Amino acid sequence: MPPADRFRVRREVLCAEEVHHEGGPRPERPLRRVAALAVVDNPFAGRYEPDLEPVMAELEPLGVRLATRLVEALGGSDRVAGYGKGALVGEDGELEHGALWHVPGGYAMRRALGEALAIVPSAKKVGGPGTRLDVPITHRDASYVRSHFDAMEIGLTSGPAPDELVLALVMTDGPRIHARVGGLTPDQITERNGLR
Repeated sequence: MPPADRFRVRREVLCAEEVHHEGGPRPERPLRRVAALAVVDNPFAGRYEPDLEPVMAELEPLGVRLATRLVEALGGSDRVAGYGKGALVGEDGELEHGALWHVPGGYAMRRALGEALAIVPSAKKVGGPGTRLDVPITHRDASYVRSHFDAMEIGLTSGPAPDELVLALVMTDGPRIHARVGGLTPDQITERNGLR
C-alpha cells in the first residue's frame, strides 16, 4: 500500500461542549472544550510491525489539520488554555499503534498555537465501536497548573472498526469551573521548561 494511502481517513468529527455550571455560583463565562477526531485505517492491524517510528511523519498533515480546526473553533490561538491527545485502537491492532499519534498530534498542537511549552498529555486504549476514552488535559505552558487538570470524554458509535484507529486532539479555553485546590496559577508561570 503506498504511504499516501496508509492512514486513509474515513471520517472526521468536531465536538464542542460548554460547561455552564458545576454547582456553586455561576461562572462569568462557560468553559469550552473542543475535540477533533479522525477515523483512519490502521495499516498494522492483524500483524506485528517491529519498527513503527518511521511512519509517524505520515500522520503530521492530519495532526495539523485537526489542531487548526480546534484553534479556529475556540476563536484563535490566544484563547487556548489547555490541551491533550488520545487514540482508540480497533481490536485487530495493538496499544502501541495508538502511540503513533504521540509526535504528530502533540507537535501539531504546538505548531498551531505558535508557542506552547508543556508536554501534551495522552491516553490510549484498545476497543471496538462505541469505546469511550477520557483524554487528559493540562495547561499549555506549564504542567503544574492544577486548575487546568481536566479531561474530555471522546468516542464514536461508528468506530474504530477492528482495522481502524480513532485519533483525537482536545483543546480548552480555561480551567475547570470553580477550580480551587491551590497550586501554581497561570499568572505565576515563570519557567520556560513546560513545567513551572
